[in-house]
Amino acid sequence: MEKDELSSLAGDGKNKLLLQTIIDSLSDAVSVVDENGIGIMINRAYTRITGMTEEQVLRKPATVDIAEGESVHMRVLQTKKPIKGVRMKVGPFRREVIVSCEPLIINGELKGSVGVIHDISELRRVMEELERTRKLVRKLESRYTFDDIIGNSEQIKKTIERASHAAATPVSVLLRGENGTGKELFAHAIHHASDRSEKPFIRVNCASLTDTLLESELFGYADGAFTGAKKGGRKGYFEEAEGGTLFLDEIGAMNLEAQARLLRALQEGEIIRVGESRTRRIDVRIIAATNSDLEKMVEKEHFRKDLYYRLNVFPIDMPPLRDIKSDIPLFVNHFLARFAQEYGRTVVDISTAATRRLKDYDWPGNVRELQNVISRALINLEREETIIEEKHLIMPFTKTEGTVESYEEPLTGSLREMHLTWERNILLQALQEAEGNKAEAARRLDISIRNLYNKLHQHKLV
Repeated sequence: MEKDELSSLAGDGKNKLLLQTIIDSLSDAVSVVDENGIGIMINRAYTRITGMTEEQVLRKPATVDIAEGESVHMRVLQTKKPIKGVRMKVGPFRREVIVSCEPLIINGELKGSVGVIHDISELRRVMEELERTRKLVRKLESRYTFDDIIGNSEQIKKTIERASHAAATPVSVLLRGENGTGKELFAHAIHHASDRSEKPFIRVNCASLTDTLLESELFGYADGAFTGAKKGGRKGYFEEAEGGTLFLDEIGAMNLEAQARLLRALQEGEIIRVGESRTRRIDVRIIAATNSDLEKMVEKEHFRKDLYYRLNVFPIDMPPLRDIKSDIPLFVNHFLARFAQEYGRTVVDISTAATRRLKDYDWPGNVRELQNVISRALINLEREETIIEEKHLIMPFTKTEGTVESYEEPLTGSLREMHLTWERNILLQALQEAEGNKAEAARRLDISIRNLYNKLHQHKLV
């Protein structure tokens, strides 16, 4: 520990090491600043709870770790009095904590402030879980808000602004964009910002369900409606989303019969369960998402024109990552902080050359592909390495002429090696086309989900 500022407190180097060892043994985070509010000491628990390293905190102002709230350290330095039990959010993950600080007085002089940070996010999570069990209908709640959306580019700002306007209205919203552009994130944020935020948010991936199953899942079914039907019938997602929002992902995969029933639900505000004749009133807001060209589907009569006009009341186009490359460093920093904490690694940095390569890439898989690339790069790092270099980046797809995609990993080596490379490429492509949904990827490959996981582990893709 090389912190000269603590010499008056800890004495020689031996005592400094002892002091650091003592505070590192504490489960609560400890933060120490000098009389000017500059960080001079933290412990391991501080790094774990806040997600910030010594380099990000030491010799920096006391406010550097605050995501929401005022600096308790600075208030203590101003008043020279202890302050206890202040709630705030800290670090890149906005971790909820309670902070208590004491002035550090040596020989009658104010030398700094010592803060203890208690992590209450886990307690809050348990309390919220208990609260959810008291709700009769809460299939899924929106997890993200507009504050969780990253990006400073004009395209992202305009998209957020348009989505915010949509949230203030009751109309149907159609999110349009390529795979991996954040359509579900925006759907969550729109629901969260609407007057339905306290009601259920239900997500349905229309491509992951067979035609028959999709209708019964959406609209429910009556007792004895088909072989294997649950006795007494069952509610569908429309009824479970009553008063809230139903997010229909990959709406272009919905068959024409289900489209007709969906149109009736939108026009009349009522549904009919499969195998029933009576109608049921529903109050549900629809947010749909697609990566398909619905106009061409309408022309080919694969998608109903009347449903298209019903859904396209408030269209929002999601910009692909190749159009907002200025935001790539923001995404990378977010993913680095997130995965470093998840993988139990020291927060790392990325080289200029590696960042340049990320910006030169076309990103057919968009932000989701970038997330996977950063995750794999961290896994590829040796324990002593703290900088992501070009060699750590594995980008499986590159754009060639037109819309053709080719693999970066060529088929070379022995027959077995070429087979493994080919299989890995196929797995990556299936995951990309399924937008990361492993059950859907297994369905497209016509293998069991267990078999898919075995192959992913074999190729170190999970």
